[in-house]
Amino acid sequence: MAERYDILVIGGGPGGHAAALEAARLGARTAVIERQGWGGTCTHRGCIPTKALLACSRAYAELGKLKRLGVQIGESAFDYGAMKRHQEQVVKLSALGVRKSLEEAGVALLAGEGRLVGPQEVAWTEQDGTVGELAAAKIVIAWGSEPALPPGIIPSARILTSDGILALPALPESLLIVGGNVIGMEFATFFAELGVPVTLIEWLPQLLPGEEAEASALLTQGLKKLGVAIQTGLRVDRIRDRGVGVELDASAAPPPPTGTLPELLLSEGNRPADASVPGFSAQYALVCTGRRPCLREAELSALGIRYDRRGIAVDREQQTSVKGIYAVGDVTGTPMLAHRAMAQGRRLAGRLCSDEGTKLQSETLPAVVYTHPPLARVGPTEAEARAQGLAIEVHRSDYGANLTARTQLMGPGFVKLLFCGEKLLGATIVGDQAGELIAPLGLAISAGLGRRELREWVIPHPTLSEILAI
Repeated sequence: MAERYDILVIGGGPGGHAAALEAARLGARTAVIERQGWGGTCTHRGCIPTKALLACSRAYAELGKLKRLGVQIGESAFDYGAMKRHQEQVVKLSALGVRKSLEEAGVALLAGEGRLVGPQEVAWTEQDGTVGELAAAKIVIAWGSEPALPPGIIPSARILTSDGILALPALPESLLIVGGNVIGMEFATFFAELGVPVTLIEWLPQLLPGEEAEASALLTQGLKKLGVAIQTGLRVDRIRDRGVGVELDASAAPPPPTGTLPELLLSEGNRPADASVPGFSAQYALVCTGRRPCLREAELSALGIRYDRRGIAVDREQQTSVKGIYAVGDVTGTPMLAHRAMAQGRRLAGRLCSDEGTKLQSETLPAVVYTHPPLARVGPTEAEARAQGLAIEVHRSDYGANLTARTQLMGPGFVKLLFCGEKLLGATIVGDQAGELIAPLGLAISAGLGRRELREWVIPHPTLSEILAI
């Protein structure tokens, strides 16, 4: 007889973890099936390992500031093996934290493969091959995502995705990065700060094409100062693994007028006419052209669950086209952010267990690029807001006018606030601690605050957060 649960989650990443934790807290008999590692992509191949490595490269890169602050050090050096051990330790701690929190909440942890076989049925294949049956009143799909590659580019020992580059035991001698999006920018920062010659190739005219143009320009200049060779407006036609290195052929590529970047990169039909440019070579190539939902099409089709290549279709309640089956996180499409998945999971569990769950407000969903300096945004960019026909007023503050930023040698940066009438509509921050500073602005937008409330906001002095004052 099948083991029965109130809620059964397939996938132990951020969305599945949050859904299971909240459901158990609200009294539901809950189980999670995870086939690879507790914490999912974020913990093992995404957010956590990359941020651990970026912490190392930043510490090394900022040693030069110490002399200005009166601190004398000897000859500086770094140990890449120790950096990798730090990465591995942080990943282990994160995975352990996910597992321990679920166990303490009373969630049943089921290692292995979970396969949908009915609206309330899942086949569970344990790691030793034993197959069992599970049943649940509600099933939550949290399959996550995987790297998306342009047509014709096949991973190899030297043509890597973000998953593969994290597994390299030694520092590359040189690196080609394809894709000037979040992932490509973060890896370019890390490797360049350690002295690796990096060439960054982007199809569109600017890096981070969805962000404010001045924010992209500031980060582009920062990468150039690190020695990164930046090539924009180029389409990658072919990458060859030569055994001891890689060779890349590219063509001039005016950006197509419509479509989103991931869709265009995966589409053969949108390619403009060729205009040959000189080739590129390096020891490794890192292809960072986005991620796509993990879609187990046979299972979805057998149950009649609607989906397309952008993800599983869900309604405002996160329910799929089959009653009782829900989906959260990257498998539901963009934006593929861990905190979005977590918010979806918590809210879904609240609705399923207590009818008190709230809906996720996408307009108050923050996003952070962990370059040095970082970029953070909540709400639309100025161009997006004006394209909607909104009358926008811009308030800008520069890091150079902030005493704490100057005292701590934080370097260039700015805060850009968008107001529509009296209401705060959006914000972009580029500069040290941008990811921390964006949080209160997201809360302000979520609460519908405007100029008056922000002017009444008393901020301690001297602090970096004074840069948020209007």
